[in-house]
Amino acid sequence: MPRKIFMNLRFLPITLALSAAFAGSAQAQNLMSLFETARGYDATYKAAQSQYTANLSKGEQAKALLLPTVGLSANINRTEVDPTTSAAVNSQSMAFTINATHPLYRPANTAAYQQGMRQLQLASIQLKAAEQDLMVRLSQAYFDVLISRESLEFVKAQKMAVAEQLAAAKRNFEVGTSTITDTREAQARYDLVLAQEIAADNDLRIKRMALNQLVGLNNIEPKSLSRNAKLSAPETSAIDQWVKQSSEFNPAVLQTRAALDIAKLETTRAEAGNKPTLDLVAGFTPTRYKSGRGINLSQVDNNANTISLAFNMPLFSGYATQNRIKETVALEEKARSDLDAAERNVAQATRTAFFGLQSGIGQVNALQAAEASSQSALDANKLGYQVGVRINIDVLNSQSQLFQTKRDLAKARYDVLLGQLKLKQAAGVLTDADLASINALLNP
Repeated sequence: MPRKIFMNLRFLPITLALSAAFAGSAQAQNLMSLFETARGYDATYKAAQSQYTANLSKGEQAKALLLPTVGLSANINRTEVDPTTSAAVNSQSMAFTINATHPLYRPANTAAYQQGMRQLQLASIQLKAAEQDLMVRLSQAYFDVLISRESLEFVKAQKMAVAEQLAAAKRNFEVGTSTITDTREAQARYDLVLAQEIAADNDLRIKRMALNQLVGLNNIEPKSLSRNAKLSAPETSAIDQWVKQSSEFNPAVLQTRAALDIAKLETTRAEAGNKPTLDLVAGFTPTRYKSGRGINLSQVDNNANTISLAFNMPLFSGYATQNRIKETVALEEKARSDLDAAERNVAQATRTAFFGLQSGIGQVNALQAAEASSQSALDANKLGYQVGVRINIDVLNSQSQLFQTKRDLAKARYDVLLGQLKLKQAAGVLTDADLASINALLNP
């Protein structure tokens, strides 16, 4: 049995090399290329784009309230007179009218137009928020695959190390230098690692499916983070600056701020119900008769031109206007409260992301030190086991601690990268350039 294990270990490098060769046929893509692909595939982002286009058209509709309206109407009349003392008389006329109305003073229309302009700003903010959300979602899915893949690699490496320890325990038992307990402990640990490998392999498969679904591609092989990548945290004194940026640029705050402006203008529209309106009305009506004349002498071909001012002053509307004003004032207060809540939530989220990023950097540094210490402890336990001052379980525990530390370190490094994106998203300043800077830290 030990010889069989050693033979498998001897051919392990060849197996790994063949696996790497076959993996090369997968689509190895970096973060930026997948982001460009996701822009054209992700249903959530495409829905936001469609909503943006719809909001642009809705905003443009408001301009029509300040522009003239023109209408055309036409009619044809036929008159027959059959007097008893003379022959029948027939007459046919045709007329059409072009009416144009231009608003001179309509405060409700002016407020509606200003609301439309705010809608245009709101549409741009919503699209920006959707783009930032796509960056974070893609990065999360991308790093999830990398974390799962490296975890599986560490589990496989741990399985190989435990297999070596199991083979050594069996060999020592055969020559009488150790007890059967060492062999059974190593076998139990080996079986446990096999179960962990199955779970890690399934987790990687699920994470790959999530990434594939996000970008619409198959067999994606993300590029891992370079071992030499430098991770940095923001200075503690800069937190107030981050919070200030979030109040100025965060899409959630900007959206609620625009919603408050729209609510104020809605109150202005409601108050306009008590104000007069004034329109300029112009009309042109040509009338034509058959043979140029109607039944009597006054009915002849003619052109009628009219220009007038239409004034309207509302006097009483059954208290509808007054209650409408009360409604919009209440909605305005609601929008103001929503803005306060958004500013507080965004400030809290920014502080959470800021301190989370700092904590992540601290964890990376601590785990790097723990990795070196765990490696030294494993080497010492191996040497102690060989000279008889340590038992097999000590070596197995040291191996588990080392590989668990490696997995935690790999996850912490990717969490820091994601934390950088989330901090900038909370501040509302996340752009393609930030994604490109992280992409530059990946292996070529």
